[in-house]
Amino acid sequence: MKLLLTSGGVTNPSIHAALEGMLGKPVEESRALVVPTAQWGHPMCGPESVRRVVAAGTDDQFFSGLGWASLGVLELTALPSVGAERWVPWVEAADVLLVDGGDATYLAHWLRESGLADLLPTLTDTVWVGVSAGSMVMTPRIGEYFVEWAGAPDDRTLGVVDFAIFPHLDLFPTNTLAHAQRWAAEIGVPAYAIDEQTALAVVDGVTTVVSEGSWTRFDHDE
Repeated sequence: MKLLLTSGGVTNPSIHAALEGMLGKPVEESRALVVPTAQWGHPMCGPESVRRVVAAGTDDQFFSGLGWASLGVLELTALPSVGAERWVPWVEAADVLLVDGGDATYLAHWLRESGLADLLPTLTDTVWVGVSAGSMVMTPRIGEYFVEWAGAPDDRTLGVVDFAIFPHLDLFPTNTLAHAQRWAAEIGVPAYAIDEQTALAVVDGVTTVVSEGSWTRFDHDE
């Protein structure tokens, strides 16, 4: 699987070019499934915010509203009751999974419970585009700083990549570089703080920073 791990989506031409390079074709010719599940685990999200990303309107022009050839919804909490014989073909037919933000530990839980986490290694040509928690879920852990789901046993996530992500750099008063430095000092793995104009592209195990904004890398001993 090819990963495009963002804070705010496909927000500029550089990230858009990286996305189409991973897809091997234009967005307008690509089939997408949007995964809103992480929102249900975050106390600041709910039906209105989920409706927004699913509706793919102007508020989501950098994500579900990019102009995909087709756009469907993949709600992970429903998959165990549907049966893999139905939903696996849906996923295999998609060019891209658009995985929205919310709580990364809740998302990790349902990726495992649904069976999608086990399927991911077989999706070698599929592109995973994450926003915020949808990116953080691919890391080994997110730090207690970002855990909002009351049912989370700890801050561990999937560990598909070997680094952590601090999203929304300088977007909120609680996401400054100083906050990121304190978070990185406790995370125990290499980490990136990225703003809304930055993405981490991971292809064949190689990570490339794609940015028209601000970002900082922290080594694990910082």
